[in-house]
Amino acid sequence: MKRWAKILILVVAVLILAIASIPLFVNANTFRPAIERQLANALGRSVQFGELSLSPFSGSLVAKDLSVAEDPGFSAAPFLTAKELRVGVSLHRLVFSHQIEVRSFQIESPKINMIRAANGTWNFSSIGHRATSGGTSKSLQQGVPDLSVDRIVIDDGRVAITTLPVEGEPSVYEHVDLTARDFSFASQFPFELSANLPVGGTISVKGHAGPINREDVATSPAEAQIVVKNLDPVASGFLHPDTGVALVADFDMHAASDGQALITSGTIHIEKLKLRKGATPSPKPVDVVYSGTHRLKDNSGQIEDATVKIGDAAIHVTGTYEPVAPRAAESSNAATVDDPLLNLKLAGQGLPIDELHPLMAAAAVRLPNGAVLKGGTLSINLAISGIVKSLVIAGPIALDNTRLVGFDVGSKIHGIAALSGTKTGDTTEFEKLRATVRVTNSGVVADKIYAVIPAVGELTGSGTVSAADQLDFNLIAKLASAKGLGKVGAGLLSALNGSGESSGVPLRITGTPDDPIITADVGSIFQKKTRSFSAIFGKKK
Repeated sequence: MKRWAKILILVVAVLILAIASIPLFVNANTFRPAIERQLANALGRSVQFGELSLSPFSGSLVAKDLSVAEDPGFSAAPFLTAKELRVGVSLHRLVFSHQIEVRSFQIESPKINMIRAANGTWNFSSIGHRATSGGTSKSLQQGVPDLSVDRIVIDDGRVAITTLPVEGEPSVYEHVDLTARDFSFASQFPFELSANLPVGGTISVKGHAGPINREDVATSPAEAQIVVKNLDPVASGFLHPDTGVALVADFDMHAASDGQALITSGTIHIEKLKLRKGATPSPKPVDVVYSGTHRLKDNSGQIEDATVKIGDAAIHVTGTYEPVAPRAAESSNAATVDDPLLNLKLAGQGLPIDELHPLMAAAAVRLPNGAVLKGGTLSINLAISGIVKSLVIAGPIALDNTRLVGFDVGSKIHGIAALSGTKTGDTTEFEKLRATVRVTNSGVVADKIYAVIPAVGELTGSGTVSAADQLDFNLIAKLASAKGLGKVGAGLLSALNGSGESSGVPLRITGTPDDPIITADVGSIFQKKTRSFSAIFGKKK
């Protein structure tokens, strides 16, 4: 056994020595022009790198300072640069036949510049083309050899994504790792991708892609499962800070593309949600189940359904989005070409008020005197349109059987409470509240207000909340059904003002949502009655 062990050790030593001595007999650098030419033909881009050296134990040729040229229609800077390129080859054919049989590519620490033009075209779309003598491009389908290898690896890359024209700083993805196996332009291949998102967060993708569309690489078919953790869309550059929207989200989605449309479905877990400037981040997470279709070429799409579960009820969002047209962007100081133009519907019926408190905080809904709504339901049917930076939200809302705890409307009405002589506590009951609202950057307009408040009666009217949170509402209160104002006061006012459709006490609401000032114009009732009495007595005379 000792003798056979010695023989085995001797054989291994000889093999190691033989492999280590291969570079003495093979000048790896002589193969550099052939490899550069093969890569350039496959990519349709000029490819250059430094001198080649042979690493026999890894079975690869090693080159420093890799550079892949950019599409000249986008930039003069390289599309890709890397510290090192490792080309896996067949050592047998390299040593004995002096031929290159490429088996794999491994690119170390590359820097990749991805650029999207205003028309939706990416700078990598033309990969797989080559320039003809007439200056036009020619695809690999027209005679350029296919590139087929066992494995392509990108290790610890850096990808910077920008737009043309350039707007702001690029979005940078660090520690990008990509592995594609059994790669070929002409067939489907599996791949895995992971990266660090800009300003924190991670993304991992696993799926398959191909065959590569050699007329436009960006429209190649693919299917994958995508997991995103801790995405901050504002810090990552997907949302402009001026929108006032902020959140941190986790995505778990399935995506499938036929080259023209990207169909996605999955779940979104949202934390620290803010829907408006000045809002308080939602103290509870929000979960969304969604499905949608994105059209790749024009960067538009449709949300089939995005559902936010609220207790046993749900808020549904459907609609479309598309880029702002260049002329529209030029005419608006708030818009850029890449801003999405939204046309959405938001609907929910019988939503439990007690479950909505986190969303109310996120939407900066402010109630007087720190009061809170308890019990009852909310129904909404809103249209959302415009660019994200200046949305218009309009439609009807309805509250039923809810209580405003911490604020008694009846006792706060100046000019009526004094007639009552009683107080109704610190709670206002709303049997009904209906209104049609329109929310813009300029404020809120509320029309067709109809409220049934047992302590006050029936209220109708309209009003506004300015961008500076100043209230200006004019309402009419019909006091016939009032329960909390006192029989004497309510009866007196009703008797004075009559019982017709126009009867009621005018109410003016000013101040702010935090501290509203409600004033009853009782004097106008007496003035009206005085004029009536004068007219009657004047006729008698």
